[in-house]
Amino acid sequence: MKPIFQKLLTYATIIGMAILGALNYVLFVFPNSFAPSGLNGLLTIIQYLFHFSMGYLSLLINIPLALLAWKFTNRRLAVRSLVYVVTFSLALLVFERMPLDRFAYDTENGTSTILGPMVAGIINGFFYSQVLRIGGTTGGMDFVAVLIHKRNPERDLMQVIFIINVFVAILSYFVYNYKVEPVILCILYSFLTSSVSDSVMRNGRSAIRFEIVTDDPKAISDEIIHQLGHSATLLHGTGMYSGKERNMLVCVVNRRQVAELQKIIKAHPGTFACMSQVGQVVGNFKHIRKDGKEENKLLDIAVDETV
Repeated sequence: MKPIFQKLLTYATIIGMAILGALNYVLFVFPNSFAPSGLNGLLTIIQYLFHFSMGYLSLLINIPLALLAWKFTNRRLAVRSLVYVVTFSLALLVFERMPLDRFAYDTENGTSTILGPMVAGIINGFFYSQVLRIGGTTGGMDFVAVLIHKRNPERDLMQVIFIINVFVAILSYFVYNYKVEPVILCILYSFLTSSVSDSVMRNGRSAIRFEIVTDDPKAISDEIIHQLGHSATLLHGTGMYSGKERNMLVCVVNRRQVAELQKIIKAHPGTFACMSQVGQVVGNFKHIRKDGKEENKLLDIAVDETV
């Protein structure tokens, strides 16, 4: 796939995620009288109190933060994040002028319920993870975290974000008519967003490592290469009980390929394997399809400085 098309598709994905993220706020956050976590939570409170659109507020806050990130940190991250926040803000302004009340989730008397914030947190967590995977952020506290980390790498960013979220949750009690419910909903939203995004990111990067002890390494490695589209590393060792030389293949496969690799192993007598969880696989290597050709990625998730 040509790099220019790959980048265009990447930015189209960011724009699509931002539009759906704005729709998530209009349908599930605003109608249910609670503030989500982070900087957007503070902007939601300002909108609730002063009836000044969060779309404008988001632009006023995030554009300067994006410019600072461009100057002092990662330009690719700054550009892609700016595309997200500008699209998100403009989409909010458009959706607020559309008759979407019939699709919004709230109770008959307009008070918040647990289902709206739950759905909003799950959706936001998914969108957030997807934007992170392609080298961007959703702005707000992410910009602040990047800038703080650049200036003070030893600073615990999670502690800063946690303090902001606690402040938003406590402030919700006073803003939304001295009720505990908005505080609980803010905490629930934050928890679901974090849990879903972590789960999606972990599942997208995690794999299973096999350490295969066998007397037939060539046949097994050939099957791994041609059937699974992965390779293996051959190590030589000695069995301490028998004193005989043994061969061990080290291979990392996707979760969905575990059963297929187990089938390959069982077909070779005297072969056994140890399995272990791999949190992430990094490095400069090619992704090979089952037909032996290099896999073309749809989206640009490289770690270089290109935008």
